Amino acid sequence: MRKLLPHILLFCLTVGSTFLIGGPVYSITLMAILLAHEMGHYLLSKHHRVSASLPYFIPFPFPPFGTLGAIIKSKSPIPNRKALLDIGVSGPLGGLFLALPAIGFGLLLSKPIPVSQLPPQTIKLSSPPFFSLIQKLILGDIPEGYDVILHPMAYAGWVGLFVTALNLLPIGQLDGGHVMYALFGPKSRLIFKWAMIGLMLTALFVNLGWLLLIVLISSLGWRHPPPLDDLTPLDFKRKLLGIATICVFFSSFTPVPFPQWSFGLKDLLKELGIWSL
Repeated sequence: MRKLLPHILLFCLTVGSTFLIGGPVYSITLMAILLAHEMGHYLLSKHHRVSASLPYFIPFPFPPFGTLGAIIKSKSPIPNRKALLDIGVSGPLGGLFLALPAIGFGLLLSKPIPVSQLPPQTIKLSSPPFFSLIQKLILGDIPEGYDVILHPMAYAGWVGLFVTALNLLPIGQLDGGHVMYALFGPKSRLIFKWAMIGLMLTALFVNLGWLLLIVLISSLGWRHPPPLDDLTPLDFKRKLLGIATICVFFSSFTPVPFPQWSFGLKDLLKELGIWSL
C-alpha cells in the first residue's frame, strides 16, 4: 500500500487541479482519457514482461489544462521491436478511443453563438483534422460571424487530442519515437533529426511555446535506445498499425493550438522594432 500512495495522491491532486480549471465534467472526462492512455502503456508493458511503474499524474492548477499529463517509468529494457511498437501505440490509441467520443458527445452539447457575444476571457482553439471532421458532422457549417462555445466534455476531448499529438511526435523516447524506431530501426535517427529541426522552425517562426517542449525533449534525450533484439522486423499487421498511428498523429496535430497566445520569432522582432515588413 505504501508503494501505491504516491500514485493515488498524485491522481487525486490532478483530479482536483483539473476540477479547478474546468469543473466536474471536464475533470472526469480528461482524467478518463489520460488514465486510458497511461494504462494502455502499463498493461502492454506487463504483457511483454517489461517492468513498468504505475502512472504518476502531474497536477498543475493553472490554465489551460489543469495538468501536465502523466508519466510511466520503464524499469527494464524493451525486448524487441514488436514489444516496442505495442507499448508505443497502446497509450495514444487508448486515449484516442475515449477522446473522439468525448468530442462527439461534447459537441452535441455545444452551440454556435455570434462572435460579438463571446465572453472577453474566451480562449480560442485551433481545430486539428479529427476535431474539424467531427464538428462538421455534428454541427455542420458554422455561419460566418459565429463561433462555437465548447461544452467542457468537448474541450476535454480536444485536450485529449492535443496530448495524443504531443506524445506521437516522432522524436526520441516519446511514443512517436517508439513507433518510428519499431518501424525503421536505426534509420529512424534521421527522422528524429528532421522532426527536431521541424519543431525548432515551428517554434521560431510560428509559436515560441514549442521551445518548452524542445527543452524537455532535449533533457530526456532525443535519441532512442535500441531494444534487446534489434534485428527481428515487425510482422505485416504491426507495420500497418504503425502506419495507422502516424496517420493519427497528423490527424491530431496542430502547430498553433492557441492562436491568441501564439508568438513567433517574427512577432518578437516586430515588438523589438527589428522587423519592419
